[in-house]
Amino acid sequence: MAKDTIQTFIDHVVASPAPYTELDRQYVTNRIFALIGDGVARAAASDEPIDLVNAMIETAVANGKIEDSPSPKEILEADLMNFMTPLPSAVNRGFWDRYQASPSKATDWFYQLSQANNYIKTRNIAKNVVFPAQTPAGELEITINLSKPEKDPKAIAAALKSKNTSYPLDQLCMTNEGYEGRLGYPARSNHRIIRMTLGGETWGFQYSPYAYFSEHAIFLAKEHRPMIINQHTFTNLLEIVRTLPTYFVGSNADLPIVGGSMLTHDHYQGGKHTFPMMKAPIDRKIDLGVAGVTAGVVAWPMTDIRLTGSQPEPLINAATKVLNSWIGYSDESVDVRAYTGDTRHHTITPIAYRDGEDYVLDLVLRDNQTSKQYPDGIFHPHQDVQHIKKENIGLIEVMGRAILPARLKAEMAEVTKYLLDQPNEIADMHKAWADEIKQNHQLTPENVTEVLHQEIGNVFARVLADAGVFKRDATGQAALDKFIAQI
Repeated sequence: MAKDTIQTFIDHVVASPAPYTELDRQYVTNRIFALIGDGVARAAASDEPIDLVNAMIETAVANGKIEDSPSPKEILEADLMNFMTPLPSAVNRGFWDRYQASPSKATDWFYQLSQANNYIKTRNIAKNVVFPAQTPAGELEITINLSKPEKDPKAIAAALKSKNTSYPLDQLCMTNEGYEGRLGYPARSNHRIIRMTLGGETWGFQYSPYAYFSEHAIFLAKEHRPMIINQHTFTNLLEIVRTLPTYFVGSNADLPIVGGSMLTHDHYQGGKHTFPMMKAPIDRKIDLGVAGVTAGVVAWPMTDIRLTGSQPEPLINAATKVLNSWIGYSDESVDVRAYTGDTRHHTITPIAYRDGEDYVLDLVLRDNQTSKQYPDGIFHPHQDVQHIKKENIGLIEVMGRAILPARLKAEMAEVTKYLLDQPNEIADMHKAWADEIKQNHQLTPENVTEVLHQEIGNVFARVLADAGVFKRDATGQAALDKFIAQI
């Protein structure tokens, strides 16, 4: 039989770091037949593994092995890509063996493996719209997130009918490694986690399937416990950047509104990317009274106190001092309140990275109060910019990279038509903003996209300013100085 889709795929399997060799060809062929049905698979668009897998998925649908719907297809894709993926023990051994040569060799290998087996959805990620925007806050990074697939209607319906399952407890638990997946829950057969020790505990290191930036990594506690920001957090973050010096790592805040989308499992995010906030200069130096630490206020829309030092221990002490002071601090003159009743409102978003031999900790102050005027959050995108961004401002956005919803791609196409006085279906929520753009610019078909991108960037700069606790005006900075003086 001429070499078909399956045999071409097995060529990749044999050449991959997975444990299969040429002697395993017949065995792997039969295991694939079990998944997609016997016989010759459909022709693939190319000899790339993902195209070969897509052809085998179509074959499985035609053979009645799976339903023609997103969840079963995703599960089968992960099962097929698992043939190209070493066992977790082999992945961990391969990572730490390479680490002996250099941390970058280890992360490069693991990242390439996670792309090659399509755990990182590179083709989906390529659909994202990404552009820079020069704003009053400096150059910001704007992304419209199109990579995550639409929710499967069958999965939604099945979830309503099914009994609640507690396995895995959430999508960050280590029990996801190798999990088959189910309707409405992602397939993880080809998922691998590197084990590492932080603060005497076992943690995991993996990549994000739908990455928002280069080498977007997730560090997760083995123990299933809620997010928390404390002294231990700073210790862990600095230990990670000591271990992986080319990566940054940060934590979402541990309170609703100002926190990330998953507060139920203690975890951090990191990767190989220099964000706009990291490039922002020190506005003025401050003295926190900790030897070995240089501190300053960063020129940034959100309130960022930057600590720098050659040793982690003084940085941990200084960061803990700032956090403990902030948790209990109130200043009614600028709407800053630590508590209402027993409800705590203050926390921070911490980010750690290396600057040469030095360690850097950025501490971004957060306050999650709401009010009658701002029911979604006093320090949250205000109503007049929610037509662009109304979701929580998490770690990545704090640092100057906007993650905007997929709806904006179609909506901005209609705004573009409106700006050019063409027939359109502009959403009412965008109309006042679009009218303002018309007033401020001479628009042509040649410049309209550039202008629109610039204006989206300006909105995001405003979003960051809304989320900033001490505003970048004279009143706000005087109030910040008052807070710093009492630390």
